[in-house]
Amino acid sequence: MSGQEPPQYTKYRARPGLFARRKAGADDGLGVPRPEAPKGPGRRNPFTGITPGRIAKWLGVFVLAWVLVSLLVFLVSAQIQQGKVSDATESALAGGGLPLTEPTTILVLGSDQRSEETAEPGSSTSGPSRSDSIMLLRVGGGANSRLSIARDTQVDIPGAGRQKINAAYAIGGAPLAIQTVSGYLDTDVNHVIEVSFAEFPDLIDAMGGIDYRGSCIVARVNGGYRNGGVTIRIRAGEEEHLNGKQALALARVRKNDCNPRENDLTRARRQQRVLAAMRSRVLSPSGFARLPWISWQVPRTFRTDMSGPTLMAVFAGLAIGGTPETNVLGTVDGNVAEEQRSAAVARFLDG
Repeated sequence: MSGQEPPQYTKYRARPGLFARRKAGADDGLGVPRPEAPKGPGRRNPFTGITPGRIAKWLGVFVLAWVLVSLLVFLVSAQIQQGKVSDATESALAGGGLPLTEPTTILVLGSDQRSEETAEPGSSTSGPSRSDSIMLLRVGGGANSRLSIARDTQVDIPGAGRQKINAAYAIGGAPLAIQTVSGYLDTDVNHVIEVSFAEFPDLIDAMGGIDYRGSCIVARVNGGYRNGGVTIRIRAGEEEHLNGKQALALARVRKNDCNPRENDLTRARRQQRVLAAMRSRVLSPSGFARLPWISWQVPRTFRTDMSGPTLMAVFAGLAIGGTPETNVLGTVDGNVAEEQRSAAVARFLDG
């Protein structure tokens, strides 16, 4: 046995327990000491990698992702709602390019048709209804203006003679309303939006409500709270937060106990202020936090001839264009002088 080599052995090291603590600098069993952890000023700070630049970078990534998600939601919702206007409506329009780059005129029509629960004097619950609001938006290519036409303005309606302008919608729907407004103002209408008052409160609620400031208003819409309606109380110059139901009631106010001398011109100006309050809400931090929900609800609130990308361009133009001054065309007796009409149209087109 003396000439044989000694047997070879393999040395195994037991694995330390999961919660076993190993001392720095101690032998690891292989003859190699482990390095000691740095102490004092040299010790590594776990927050060293977090810098203002990195925070800004990740914040920017989050904002971009949030906006992209909102745009996608908007396009999907718009695609679902597209195609709900008639061929006759599209034929009555002048068409146009991309609203974000070219001045575009959009006719916004609000019907006074109501459900049985929300009907008020003068409104319709079935059959053709008159247009409760008539507003034109000028947006794109640096243009940014609004022009409301009082509902009682006397005009020549094609095929129906001289009547109040809001009768055109009841007689021939959106196509005749477009023809009437275009002929009366002697200007093209590129696109149309028909607002659904049934969906309007949901849009305001998706925004988290709106903050409205204006003149004194005391009104009981649909009989007021005691009768299942809405009571509006707004002090002059004070900001009031309104939910969807209250905002819709405010836009409908016809009789203001705080100022019985108000007329349809006052009502049209108030509707423009509601629109301005909606814009401000969307551009606020609260509106940004709710952007996907707003994006989903916007296309559901109206019918339009515009596709999702075109509609998106319109709202982008409204967002970056600022808040234009309030302009209303009309008189108490409904008869507007030619000079007054021409001046109003010139201001509107100049944006």
